[in-house]
Amino acid sequence: MKDAYSFHLDQDCLGRTYQLMYDAYAAIFTRLGLRFRAVAADTGAIGGKASHEFHVLAESGEDALAVSDTSDYAANVELAEALAPAAGTDGSDTLEKVATPGQRTIDELCSFLGITPAQCVKTLLLKSSTGLLAVCLRGDHELNEIKLAKLAEFEAEPAFASEAEVREHFACSPGYLGPVGLPAGIPLLVDRSAAVLSDFVCGANEDGQHLRGANWHRDVGERQIVDLRKVVAGDPSPDGQGQLQIVRGIEVGHVFQLGQTYAESMSATVLDEQGKARVMYMGCYGVGVSRIVAAAIEQNHDERGIRWPAPMAPFQVVLCCIGANQSPAVAEAAEQLYRAMQSAGIEVALDDRGLRPGVMFADL
Repeated sequence: MKDAYSFHLDQDCLGRTYQLMYDAYAAIFTRLGLRFRAVAADTGAIGGKASHEFHVLAESGEDALAVSDTSDYAANVELAEALAPAAGTDGSDTLEKVATPGQRTIDELCSFLGITPAQCVKTLLLKSSTGLLAVCLRGDHELNEIKLAKLAEFEAEPAFASEAEVREHFACSPGYLGPVGLPAGIPLLVDRSAAVLSDFVCGANEDGQHLRGANWHRDVGERQIVDLRKVVAGDPSPDGQGQLQIVRGIEVGHVFQLGQTYAESMSATVLDEQGKARVMYMGCYGVGVSRIVAAAIEQNHDERGIRWPAPMAPFQVVLCCIGANQSPAVAEAAEQLYRAMQSAGIEVALDDRGLRPGVMFADL
């Protein structure tokens, strides 16, 4: 790993240097011939105000990335915003309780009732810094814990309530939780996509029972609507251009605007032009040098082996000297061409093993 740090008098100076480093990293990966995306990323444990990850695109990548199909927008799926759908209105179905014995998961429930996950609302119970908190999502969406952790209700990492805690407050198992008739004192957060549903199915807060025909305004009390889910392929891009695709990437670089996070804790100051001590602003920049090589191979290979991008290939030209072991004239001509290329500054390899052409070509 190659690490670099920068130190500044103010945020503007940090921002300019950050952009220079960002551009330099992008130029490196472009020059290496790699298909990559720079994505907005969560600052995580390192902290700071902003960060971008550089990912080499590869199916084997460890990270999921949300990228627009028509623009340069790209973000880690944990950070990508799920835009609010068009506002919905309450439906007209009557709220009814239906017996759903043993149907504890969304898939089981949908199969049992003959509905789709998009017609369901699932409810999760979490522990926040102020107590228990209920969260509602559409049945086919996943909770984004990074987004959840950034809410004011969570001073520490969110934690799910245990089954015992669920039973203590709801007298049912977690699979039957729902937003209708929540116990007093338990705040409710509803994801944007779930908040526009009408006549939906949800848990009845009673074992073996669900509610059908539920509607938010008619049947549910006070709630806060926020972006809580992971984006999925086909979602509108947050920049308003195109739709999101989910691709895989291998992180090979990361840049951070640390701000004053570390300088304040260390009382790291510098004198400005007026001789006044000021807390420094910091930037942090890293490139995984050895990772770049591994990522390039993951992105560029076939059943025969590595297919190096031209800028990374060890040679520009490989001379396969066919029949050199049988013809001194061929061997001499190949040697002369080899030396001429070297003199011209061309990176060249000479294969004079005298093997069959197919064998030499397969070894390239």
